[in-house]
Amino acid sequence: MKALHILLTAAAAAAVAACAQMSPSGGAAASAQLKPTAGNTASGTVTFEQRGDKLLITAVVTGLKPNSEHGFHVHEKGDCSAPDAMSAGGHFNPGAKPHGHYDNTDRHGGDMPNLRADAAGSTRVMWESDLLSVSGANGLIGRSVVVHRDPDDYKSQPAGNSGPRIACGVIVTGK
Repeated sequence: MKALHILLTAAAAAAVAACAQMSPSGGAAASAQLKPTAGNTASGTVTFEQRGDKLLITAVVTGLKPNSEHGFHVHEKGDCSAPDAMSAGGHFNPGAKPHGHYDNTDRHGGDMPNLRADAAGSTRVMWESDLLSVSGANGLIGRSVVVHRDPDDYKSQPAGNSGPRIACGVIVTGK
């Protein structure tokens, strides 16, 4: 009887943990807390919510230069420890594709739309990716998301000429 109770308790704990990693829509979820790199003020939250074969990405970022545009990418390493966030590595590129526009199928998985700040230096963007997922071969858990100082030109190789990294956050399970 005691063994059955322990087994049921373990199963219930596993079910609760699995639910904690799911989004309200029932899909898997992940998030990143953006922190400014040395000398910068940008910060915010990025959430990732699996919706079938698409990944809904929602970013809320503050501390940007007013009325500015910024490159925004998933990077290969989940390491924002360097003062300039270069420890995050290059763009996440599971398909070994060239850097490109976020609507082009021939692009890095981590290529996303530029962030456009309002007059207060804030932005909120929602976008669906068909090349990323919370887990699996194109999974983002353990990677990072980076905001750059300049806009991505969507053509320069290998990273869109978007300048220094002004904020970085490691992507973890759950919201």
